[in-house]
Amino acid sequence: MYKLVAIDLDGTMLNSYGIVTQNTKDVIKQTIQKGIDVIIASGRPVDSVITIAREIGSEKYCIAGNGSIVYDIQKEEIIYDKFLPQQKALEIIKICEENSIFYNVYTMQTILTTDLKYNVLYYQKENLKKQESKQTRISMIKNIEEYVKENKEEKILKITICDENQLIFQSIIKKLRKIVGIEVLDVSHMAKKSIKQGTQEKTIEYYYTEITLKNVDKWDAIQYLMQKLKLKKEEVITIGDNINDKKMIQEAGLGIVMKESTPEVTRNSRLYN
Repeated sequence: MYKLVAIDLDGTMLNSYGIVTQNTKDVIKQTIQKGIDVIIASGRPVDSVITIAREIGSEKYCIAGNGSIVYDIQKEEIIYDKFLPQQKALEIIKICEENSIFYNVYTMQTILTTDLKYNVLYYQKENLKKQESKQTRISMIKNIEEYVKENKEEKILKITICDENQLIFQSIIKKLRKIVGIEVLDVSHMAKKSIKQGTQEKTIEYYYTEITLKNVDKWDAIQYLMQKLKLKKEEVITIGDNINDKKMIQEAGLGIVMKESTPEVTRNSRLYN
């Protein structure tokens, strides 16, 4: 019998506009009523994940920052963490600045950015449909490098890099892989997000990667919860759509992939529409 379901957010639980539909909420509610724990496992900052967790009635635990954090929602405390050290973050930022490529820094509560582009534009448009308490926090920073240097106590989950040009993007990836002690997500496809500009729908397309501390993964965070809850992997279901969900989908007792997922994940996986 399955006892735990871990679900990704973007491209999985959320629709193309960043909303949890009523049908999805109903299914999750029915699952929880059967005694099965449902948790979110996302790359988003923890505050954003907690807000959605409470919206769907998932009141025990959640995973944020691609596995950087496991958060106890009832006790309102972090019970597992693997933050990106400030010095490593600054090494990544330096390469981004020297090569004039767009990047964001995900901290515990917010996304640091210099502009509303790519993934941040999607979150900003998503926020317009939500009341303030449920929005993903975005902080516009003039100089992110200086901000990180001056705020040494700021806990960093990950850094996301985006660009529309594949050659430029791949050249940055090669440089980043030379940094010791970090994990550079291997993404070869373009991300596609739908937003509304007035009455028209617009698709945002870009290449991206996510950088965390070495050995940070959603599945590792799930394994921590499995030990805490005394569960076997055969009792765990995972659902996702992207490369950062690949390991948890492969390792769980039942791994389910969304139909429009990246090809690297859909191979040898069970699809869900």
